Amino acid sequence: MDDKNKDQQLDEVLTRAVEHVYPSLDEVRERLKKGSVTLYLGIDPTGPTLHLGHAINLRKMRVLQNLGHKLILLIGDFTGMIGDPTDKSAARKHLTREEVLTNAARYKEQASKIIRFDGSNPAEIRYNSDWLGTMSFGDVVELASHFTVQQMMERDMFEKRLEENRPIHLHEFLYPLMQGYDSVAMDVDGEIGGNDQTFNMLAGRTLMREMKGKEKFVLTMKLLTDPTGKKMGKSEGNMITLDDSPDEMFGKVMSWPDGMILSGFELLTDISKTEITSIEETMKGGANPRDFKAQLGQNVVDFFHGHEAAQTVLEHFEAIFQRKEIPDEMSEYVLIHEKISVLDLLVKIEFASSKSEARRLIEGGGVKINGEEIKTIDVVIEPGIDGLIFQKGKRHFVKIIRG
Repeated sequence: MDDKNKDQQLDEVLTRAVEHVYPSLDEVRERLKKGSVTLYLGIDPTGPTLHLGHAINLRKMRVLQNLGHKLILLIGDFTGMIGDPTDKSAARKHLTREEVLTNAARYKEQASKIIRFDGSNPAEIRYNSDWLGTMSFGDVVELASHFTVQQMMERDMFEKRLEENRPIHLHEFLYPLMQGYDSVAMDVDGEIGGNDQTFNMLAGRTLMREMKGKEKFVLTMKLLTDPTGKKMGKSEGNMITLDDSPDEMFGKVMSWPDGMILSGFELLTDISKTEITSIEETMKGGANPRDFKAQLGQNVVDFFHGHEAAQTVLEHFEAIFQRKEIPDEMSEYVLIHEKISVLDLLVKIEFASSKSEARRLIEGGGVKINGEEIKTIDVVIEPGIDGLIFQKGKRHFVKIIRG
């Protein structure tokens, strides 16, 4: 590959889905051109499954791995017990070591759907308790001496809490130090993470410069958000996990607001920027966004479950909507429960007058969800599942909206 093509490829790597490059795009491009670098993604195991928010970062790691760079997936089993500060008044709930290890048990298996842990240039798994768990109080004091209170207060969430006279717990100042020290302990060249981690990742740049005399680069990635700016992730209860089935993945994408279509294509697929621009112009011209959302859902399923599964879910969608087996317009029911059994829900949407009647309907094959017959009465509608279409017989439809 000649230098021009290599520059173009690296520009794509350093701009697509990327919010910011530190210290600069030009400097990082030159470092990546010179030879193999070591970079990492840190994930605190606050839940048992990775989701599409993690996938955005892992997809970027995958491209860099294919270009010959060394990857580390860092499990924050120590920082996960403390919890990254939030803009809420209360500090995060502390997790036990047993809880974080249980949560992280399948992270490697899930991440292996995107990056390689075997074969040529395999990614490495590391745990930050290996160094953070052995630090003395004197070590912590030494680490803290590299930062000022004023620097810590530059973090937006701390600044906001101070302005609103809400408490800031002292240990929350220590989290950026711990995450920053991860870079020092592993002696990495770079770090990738969501743009909500910018402050913590830049703390790592400070420590690397002062403790190692080394300039760590940082890629902050765009977040998958709804049009209001809310993250699609664990804390918002609307995540698509890497363990979801093809039908679940496709159905959840179809429940997204239309305003997420273009960012979804940029962050979660490999289609070109030119094609994304074409999709945008076509929708502005009056095309139905639903069809492009289906294309996005197919792409997501294809990436995680393969072409055959993606084709199956798309054909199912076409059977339901394009062949008008389900109408475009239907009644909606706003569901505010955290979770609810299918029997209770059928009563609430007036498909049945009682749970006994709901049971009989299901056992008789009379109820479908998104065109699929419900086979068991044990179905539970979990938090975050939105846009499900319930069907009784041929003419009764209700769309479930999360309130």
